[in-house]
Amino acid sequence: MNKIILVTGATSGFGKAIAEKFAEAGWNCIITGRREERLKEFAEKLQQENKINVLPLAFDVRERETVSNKLSNLPPEWHAIDVLVNNAGLALGRSPFDEGDIDDWETMIDTNVKGLLYVSKAIIPYFKKGGKGHIINMGSVAGKEIYKDGNVYCASKFAVDAITKSQRVDLLPHKIKVTGIHPGAALTEFGVVRFKGDEQKANSVYDGYQPLSASDVADVVYYAATMPANVCLNDIVITATAQANAIYFQKE
Repeated sequence: MNKIILVTGATSGFGKAIAEKFAEAGWNCIITGRREERLKEFAEKLQQENKINVLPLAFDVRERETVSNKLSNLPPEWHAIDVLVNNAGLALGRSPFDEGDIDDWETMIDTNVKGLLYVSKAIIPYFKKGGKGHIINMGSVAGKEIYKDGNVYCASKFAVDAITKSQRVDLLPHKIKVTGIHPGAALTEFGVVRFKGDEQKANSVYDGYQPLSASDVADVVYYAATMPANVCLNDIVITATAQANAIYFQKE
């Protein structure tokens, strides 16, 4: 029987690359995202290219009732989830705290923190029933140390780090693994979303060095998810060779 992975935010960036990586390895995939048409197209592509089963679920992780309804009522054949990747997340804007947009703050907190909580809460009962499971939370180096103008985005990712560590302790009696994966600078749609469609500004962040790619991060997620049953990788920080941490870079 094929294993099952659930990936949130699977229509682009890390989420898309993660779903592709696991599908290529023969895992059946539950993929979620806000953009229904793109999600369905991606599901069809995964199925055709990898001969696996894919369940696309279109919803916004910020919507508590929708998340609960969609994920708590999965078809029986999808109950035996092996891995949950809480990937859905975003940054909006980059400005000093006193100039920050409160709407952006709320969107980041609702997506990065509350969305992760809602999804985890809905999936954990399946893990408990099966006597095993693995939650992989996508954090950020911004959740390890703050940087200038990162303020609320950093705060949301610090929260992800804290929740991950708490889940690891609280879910220990249920044999549920929990892993935090914290990428540094990576060239995905992340920057374009952060700078609200300004591709030139988004891409200028990566001038002078080679950032991570989404597939680099997906490789690490796959590695963490396929460790032996007695091994849990608790906390992984990934950066490009040119990036030491959230602040220090060596550019050409």
